[in-house]
Formats: sequence, structure tokens, C-alpha cells
Amino acid sequence: MKRNLIRLIATACSTVLLAGLLAGCMSPNTGATDQQRANRTYMTKVNQAMEDLNSRLGDFDDAVARGDVVTMRTQADNAFSAIDALAAIDTPDAMKGLQSGYVDGCNALKGALNDYIDLYTEIDSATDEHPFDYGAYDERIKAVQDKYNDGISKLKAADEEALKLNED
Repeated sequence: MKRNLIRLIATACSTVLLAGLLAGCMSPNTGATDQQRANRTYMTKVNQAMEDLNSRLGDFDDAVARGDVVTMRTQADNAFSAIDALAAIDTPDAMKGLQSGYVDGCNALKGALNDYIDLYTEIDSATDEHPFDYGAYDERIKAVQDKYNDGISKLKAADEEALKLNED
């Protein structure tokens, strides 16, 4: 189970870092319009938020590796604050669709992390009197994986949209 989440986190980290590359592609232009500068500023802020999220997901991954449910919750909450910061970025009109894609993707990741913590908490708190139902484990972990994959797909779609905007 931990190995699955570690792969999930690694995938998210590599995907969200693409936003950093996008910000780097938008090189300063002395003749840039106010709109272009606003778009570059926006992408720089998205890049910073994604780097912050990446770091916080790494901390979550460390908690998973230790099997520490309490720290998992704390680190997930820290990651959620990075997601909230991303959602709060002042977005130029030309970037509204892009922002929506990033926020939707991050919110799907948020749901997957919550579901994973819930599952792990149930396993960790199982007793002989109230055992965990391992018969449902595969189905539940698949649901977490599906939600996580949905988030990654949305982030990739937002990255692709950012690339198109950068080409224009």
C-alpha cells in the first residue's frame, strides 16, 4: 500500500514541476504588454505554488514511509494550504481556464490524499474486535488511485494549455 502511494506522489511531483518549466519558458521581453507581464507574473506564482506543493507532498511521502498517520494528516493539511494558495492567486482573464485546470487537478489530489489517509487510519486502528475488511481493500485503493489519476490528468491538461498559451 505504501509503495502505491509513493509512486503516486512521485508522479504528482514530476507533473506539477512542469509548471516551473513553463514559467521559465516565458522569458522577459522588453516590449511586453501589460497583459504579457500579468501572464508571466501569474505563471511565476503558479510555479512557486506548485514547488511548494511538491515539497509538502514530499513531506507527506516521508510520513507514509514511516507509517505515521498523525503526521500524514499534518503533512496533508500542509499540502492543502499550498493548494489553497494556488486557488487564491490573482488570475489574469487570459489565464482563467488555466487556473481552473490547476485548481481542479489539485482538488482531486486533495480528495485522493484524504481518502488514502482515511483508509490507512482504518487499517491502523483495526482491532481483533473490529478488524479491517481487507476484502474491500483492493477496491478502495483503486478508487484512491483513480481519483489521484484524475487529478494528475487535470494538471497535465492545464500544463498543455499553458504550453499552447506560451506558443501564442
